[in-house]
Amino acid sequence: MRFLLSGLAILLLAGCATAPQRPSPVTPTPTPVRPIQRGDLIGLTTQELGERFGAPSFQVREGPGVKLQWASAACVLDTFLYAAPGTNVLRVAYVDARRPSGDPTDRSGCISAIEAR
Repeated sequence: MRFLLSGLAILLLAGCATAPQRPSPVTPTPTPVRPIQRGDLIGLTTQELGERFGAPSFQVREGPGVKLQWASAACVLDTFLYAAPGTNVLRVAYVDARRPSGDPTDRSGCISAIEAR
């Protein structure tokens, strides 16, 4: 009988417990777009690239961004520009350099070759 009363008391006390609290949903804060690479061209605007290299030899809109391309006899330099959230200003987020054959080449050397033309 003692075990029965003890069991009944435990059940009654368990019924008084509060329901577990659900955590409130967390709204993530938007993070600014960060460049994929580091380098001296990352973050430059279209105008700043034009001042440094002159008019691009090729320009195309690719989705939300723009690809600007400069070419020399030694290499081809591609820059990919995207607007940061809340702005319309396109800035360089990625740079690629290759030989005219398509083989990869050093970015710094290619930038120097484009500047020297």
